Amino acid sequence: MAKNLKQLTTLLSDATILGKLDQTIEAVAHDSRKVVPGTLFFCLSGVHVDGHDFIAEAARRGAVAVVVERDVSDVVDDTITIIKVGDTRVAMQAIVPCFFDYPGHKLRMIGVTGTNGKTTSTYLIRDILRKAGHKVGLIGTIQTLIDDKTLPIKNTTPDVIELQSTLAEMVNSGMEYVIMEVSSHALALNRVAGCEFDVGIFTNMTQDHLDFHQTFENYIDAKAELFRGLNKPTNTKQGKTAVVNLDDNAGAIMAQNAACPVISYAVNKDGVLTANNVTIRETGSSFQVKGPFGTMELSLSITGMFNVYNVLAAVGAALAEGVTPEVIKQALESFTSVPGRFELVQAGQPFTVIVDYAHTPDGLENVLKTAKQFAQGRIIVVFGCGGDRDRTKRPIMGNLAVQYGDVVLATSDNPRSEDPEKILADVEVGIKEALCAAKNGKSYEVIPDRRQAITQAIRLAKAHDVVLIAGKGHETYQILKDKTIDFDDRQVAREVIKEMSDNG
Repeated sequence: MAKNLKQLTTLLSDATILGKLDQTIEAVAHDSRKVVPGTLFFCLSGVHVDGHDFIAEAARRGAVAVVVERDVSDVVDDTITIIKVGDTRVAMQAIVPCFFDYPGHKLRMIGVTGTNGKTTSTYLIRDILRKAGHKVGLIGTIQTLIDDKTLPIKNTTPDVIELQSTLAEMVNSGMEYVIMEVSSHALALNRVAGCEFDVGIFTNMTQDHLDFHQTFENYIDAKAELFRGLNKPTNTKQGKTAVVNLDDNAGAIMAQNAACPVISYAVNKDGVLTANNVTIRETGSSFQVKGPFGTMELSLSITGMFNVYNVLAAVGAALAEGVTPEVIKQALESFTSVPGRFELVQAGQPFTVIVDYAHTPDGLENVLKTAKQFAQGRIIVVFGCGGDRDRTKRPIMGNLAVQYGDVVLATSDNPRSEDPEKILADVEVGIKEALCAAKNGKSYEVIPDRRQAITQAIRLAKAHDVVLIAGKGHETYQILKDKTIDFDDRQVAREVIKEMSDNG
């Protein structure tokens, strides 16, 4: 995948170049630790780290050219080509897709955006397309999959180098499709540069990431960028479709930004696809999907009203790509679960334990509403809020936990650099407010240690109760101020249940 440096610099409109252009570029990087001989090194100016400070290290490791925003001629010798631009991040977004031969133009790309539901929707679509005989890659919160091969992930949507490298590997592995979770951060920061999406899916829009976007309007506009991208005059592929949730107020905005066919879906409104006669059970659900094809009767192993919407989104994407209703039905009815998404922990206990990734107000409300639909006993809620993230959602989530739960145990999520006690104080504001308005019989505890909180929940649980452990889902770690530790809610719950069983 080597490229001539001169070829790559023609993509930059504002570059001042000092040095040779006949260099052969063997790799691209913005992290000096990943530099190998023949690398083009991008010096990104970040909040905590400035790539310009690592030019000497990059040169020592074999970088032959650097893209910079300021004069660095005193740092490197004349064997290193210096490419000075106005914005190194923009330059990287222009060069990197070309370096990897534009893999996003060679795959059918399905992008899923929204506050909640992205992960499950991508897994549902993956199963449908595979059932239809396609080779499918997936990039998301839990993992990256190239057919059945698993790659580690760092962000919901990787940075442009990691993403383009992964897409290129998918092309080389014979994938026809890639299904991606596309975060608002990725759209706002253009991590998806060089990607040409063929289907854009909008799940829903609720409060999240306001620490980054500042306003809800900015958050909506970032999501809408996925749909504006379906209309670009530089697009190279035909057959674009937007699939949008019409029950969400932002759905119409997404549809307006997509100058292409729109498949709307809804439960409460009149969409192209609608769900009717919905039955929710602890271990599954059943409903009818009505659309241009007629009526599809579904009996599924996944539950919750939120999953009804995820299924509708998946049906819309599959229809957009020409999959028959018969294949869609077969794939959906054989689908089991997604790790950490309303996942049942079954260890022989006489009560229900559910682990879910819900870490937003809407996500928490959705899973609590679902639990309430089948709970025969009390609902015991264990949850927390992440540090260094939107503080305004903390009291909202505390309020919701009391509204739908009977016993609330507020604990740490990933506190990061924040003091867990201060995070919990924000949560407690909402808890106390809801308790004042609630009927008698509800209670709460603040237990900063997450293992202790899960232990207490399971000790309190009686037959027919539901213990909901929310916030981390599939995650197998906890991020503390000075370290990251191994921590899996599911494993901890199993260990506690076993200890209780062993102790009689």
